[in-house]
Amino acid sequence: MIKILGIILTVGGAIALVMGILGIFGSIALMLSPWALAIIGFIFFISGISLIKRRKDTEDIEAEKKT
Repeated sequence: MIKILGIILTVGGAIALVMGILGIFGSIALMLSPWALAIIGFIFFISGISLIKRRKDTEDIEAEKKT
C-alpha cells in the first residue's frame, strides 16, 4: 500500500513538475501559477521517491511478524 502511494506521488509530482517548468518558460498556458505548480510538483516527486526507497510495504511487515 505504501509503495502504491509512493508511485502515485512520484508520477503526479513528475507531471506537475514538467507542467510547471513548461509554464515558467512560456511554452504552455496554465490557470495556476507555474511557480507554485513547479514547487508542489518537486515536493510530491521527492516525497514519492523517498516513500519508494525507504519504507517497507505493509505485506513485508506482516510477513516479518509471522516469522
